[in-house]
Amino acid sequence: MSLPDFLVIGAPKAGTTALHAALARHPGLYMSAVKEPKFFLSDGPPPARGGGPGDALTHREHIWRRPEYEALFDTAPPGTLRGESTPLYLYDRAAMRQIRETLPTARLIVILRDPVERAHSNWTHLWSAGLEPVGDFVRACGEEERRIAAGWASFWHYTGLGRYGEQLEYLFTLFPREQVLVLRYRRLVDEPAQTLDRICGFLGVEQHLLTEIPRQNVTSHPEPTIGHRAVSAAQRAGSAFGTLIPGLRAATLTGPLERFLQRHSRERQPLNWEQRQELIPRFESDIRLLEHVLGESFRDWIMPRERSGGMVGGRPAGQGQARNGLPASGGLGGAPTEPAATRRLPLA
Repeated sequence: MSLPDFLVIGAPKAGTTALHAALARHPGLYMSAVKEPKFFLSDGPPPARGGGPGDALTHREHIWRRPEYEALFDTAPPGTLRGESTPLYLYDRAAMRQIRETLPTARLIVILRDPVERAHSNWTHLWSAGLEPVGDFVRACGEEERRIAAGWASFWHYTGLGRYGEQLEYLFTLFPREQVLVLRYRRLVDEPAQTLDRICGFLGVEQHLLTEIPRQNVTSHPEPTIGHRAVSAAQRAGSAFGTLIPGLRAATLTGPLERFLQRHSRERQPLNWEQRQELIPRFESDIRLLEHVLGESFRDWIMPRERSGGMVGGRPAGQGQARNGLPASGGLGGAPTEPAATRRLPLA
């Protein structure tokens, strides 16, 4: 039986794709070739219909059968620690209970990002893919409760995914704190070597072997032009039509239109203070809970920011947005093949 020894469980749009690629380069670690198997997100097949734009096609990429999940780790070299990265696990209480039942001794890694910036990166990810129909970030956040009621998948829960206090408080009812490593996204960006050493120490593998985090899954920001809106409408219609074709995967149908939408995109644009002020009240009580749970301050998250938007520049040439249900290009263990020049900074 091959199951992971550790999991990166959160949060989405907080550097988990880049971290997965970095850890895959460590000789003592084996990362699944599928970065986000999503195995613990469902007890059986995921929904085949309904949800938000693109949800049903994305659900087809879930690895939900136990034999297929175990097969992801079958080729791990003897003595290596096996890992996978599905950042939606932390948000899903049923998933966390299933992980506790199946992997009670697993080590868990959590990356926390300023929740407003995380939500904006999340919205930009879906906007640039042509799936988000609302072109204003703050207004899209206002649609969240309606979308949840309509059964849209959790990746559309822009503010809910950033309520880390609630999520960690529940996590610590299931797992002892010594099995959980909580990191700040800013450290991953500004101090990659030190942060990677801390992760390796937590996992019990050799330190000082990893010094850089690749630029992976960098969010692009297309302009809200008439052309973008027209192609996005076609993208959403195509995603809905694709659910009628058995076996069709999201990348096959929507990939060409997504690449067209992102062909001249800029890096993610900064939020202004007025936009942040609209969203911060949604998180203030949870930030206080997070401070209580972890015993450290996160007050910088409710203050004006010196840095907003894409923190690592534009997307590397030739790189697309991550399709996390598919194998990473570049071989076993999910380690991507990329020019050395792209191996400097984590994602935006």
